[in-house]
Amino acid sequence: MIRIKSISMTALLAFTIIAASATYAQNAKVSTNQQKGRSATATRTGQTQSTAVKKTNSTVANPVFVEPEMVLVEGGAFTMGEDKEAHKVTLSSFYIGKYEVTQALWKAIMGNNPSHFKGNNLPVETVSWDDVQEFIKKLNAKTGKQYRLPTEAEWEYAARGGNKSKGYKYSGSNNPDEVAWYNTSFDTTTPIDHRKIHTHPIGTKKPNELGIYDMSGNVMEWCNDYDQSSPYPKKPQTNAQTNPQGPASGNSRVRRSSDYSFDAVDVYTSSPTSPDFRDPSTGFRLAYSAK
Repeated sequence: MIRIKSISMTALLAFTIIAASATYAQNAKVSTNQQKGRSATATRTGQTQSTAVKKTNSTVANPVFVEPEMVLVEGGAFTMGEDKEAHKVTLSSFYIGKYEVTQALWKAIMGNNPSHFKGNNLPVETVSWDDVQEFIKKLNAKTGKQYRLPTEAEWEYAARGGNKSKGYKYSGSNNPDEVAWYNTSFDTTTPIDHRKIHTHPIGTKKPNELGIYDMSGNVMEWCNDYDQSSPYPKKPQTNAQTNPQGPASGNSRVRRSSDYSFDAVDVYTSSPTSPDFRDPSTGFRLAYSAK
């Protein structure tokens, strides 16, 4: 049998008060730690949610509209084409896009992004000639300007460097690696997604003599003209022309330049293409007439 020595009521009361105080202090400490834990968890959760919102906004929200940078191309005369197709062309002054139209600009106007390779600063692609006309219509309504696609003659004149041309084979250099994104292995048999090749951010290579970028390779670019060879057989233009607009009708539109998946091409190569064609290789740049 356990014996408990008797103690005075005063001592017992003091002991009870001390024990209660210790228990209260311990509970208060636990409560404080729990509050800190909840606060830290809430903070981390808030930060995670904030980060998620930022990521969502950057991915989903349409970019702020910024008008494209344009370069004045002063009018002049040049020899367009090569060999038997070479002929003299005289052009009035015009403006052309310093860069290919980006996905950011397309999304700001159209509210969607049809591109295969995604990135605001990448050229928009997988757009047909017809798609581009709808984009330009909306862009002009927003800006009050008269943007359009460049004519084939304007495109080639600008690619050659206009009246500042140094006669390069490619737009801005005789070395395609300086001015063009293209497929150095020239592999066209493997599907695009498996070639480890893709479009690149605009303006990251050397510009040409006029300060224009990517006119020898990144994406191929739509021009306004019907193709001279549409319908076949090809009937080359050999007469001198002033501000040519191309044929009045045809089955195909013109694409110029090369693209990331193909070999680099010179400044005078063109490709006849159906106006409803869409492919990751094809984008465009804008132009408008100088007053």
